[in-house]
Amino acid sequence: MNEMTRLERFRSEIPQSDPARLRAQEDRLLAAIAASAPIGVERAVGRRRFTPRMRLGLAVGLAAAVAAGGMTVAVGSEAGDPPVIHTMPVAAAEVLKRAAENVDRTPELHPKPGQFLVFESQTMNPSYGEGRDGRPERYLSRSKRKVWLPVKGDSTGGVIEAEELAPKPFPGWPIPPEARETVGRSGPEKLADFDQRAEFLRNDYAYVSRLPTDPAKMYEHLYTRLGHDPQADTEAWARVNGLLSEAYLPAAQRAALFRAAAAIPGVVSVDHAVDAAGRTGIAAARIDPVLGERHEYIFDRETYMYLGERSVVTDADRAEAPVGTVLTSSAQLKVSVADHAPAVNGR
Repeated sequence: MNEMTRLERFRSEIPQSDPARLRAQEDRLLAAIAASAPIGVERAVGRRRFTPRMRLGLAVGLAAAVAAGGMTVAVGSEAGDPPVIHTMPVAAAEVLKRAAENVDRTPELHPKPGQFLVFESQTMNPSYGEGRDGRPERYLSRSKRKVWLPVKGDSTGGVIEAEELAPKPFPGWPIPPEARETVGRSGPEKLADFDQRAEFLRNDYAYVSRLPTDPAKMYEHLYTRLGHDPQADTEAWARVNGLLSEAYLPAAQRAALFRAAAAIPGVVSVDHAVDAAGRTGIAAARIDPVLGERHEYIFDRETYMYLGERSVVTDADRAEAPVGTVLTSSAQLKVSVADHAPAVNGR
């Protein structure tokens, strides 16, 4: 979320987004283009949430040096361009610092090559489109999903089983009849037809288990190929999501991620947040001024275990929804390891 965006594969029965919503996304896209590199789009099954896909290769010429008040990070750019300097400030989000301190409170998984990480989750996302009568419609779609992702490899090697739940109304809009027609189970099926992520945006276990365990280096990783402006901070915050949602980091890398994320400018703590499964907790959050939404990462109040995420409207005009509306939410219900994924199409 909070980042510029990959469009995950829509199912054929889901209507296309309406022009008004796309304009809001376009504003964000143009801001990102002006600030950094071209952005590609990936479509994958299941979620209608937008998340980023940068089409650039690994950053080069990265360097870090201690500076007063924090860590200075030099992020490589195109050949001949001066490096972009990022300063890692003292972490401000207490929730993330405590989450880093408590990563060892949950049992560690040790997946092996050839195995699969299994993620069970519940999600809610806005659906925008056109009904059978040609009129615009909006509602909040809900689902439970179980995803098998290979320990090494991209999402094209994944498998999904899903259960569409009864939709909820979008504020001020009735639930269209066709929204209820998709309720029920589907799969197992292939998770994605293609995955265009750059190497540095991979989130399979084989890759993330080699990420830095030093917070300053992890901060550097989050800002790979980004500029030095509020849009870069928004993108870095969104990249945290790519390492939390249907991804599993070893405890050392997880702690480094939380400490690095806490230092992203604009991050604050939220005392009360609810995930898609109705579990309450506390959150670390950052406002995306382009979308007019606050994106929260939610943690258990006692154990600081990651629960899920949500986006809450902060600007009614930008988000085209009342302030306080929860537009997207997720709940990570279980993460486990399996030797095999279900067969798809006789596979």
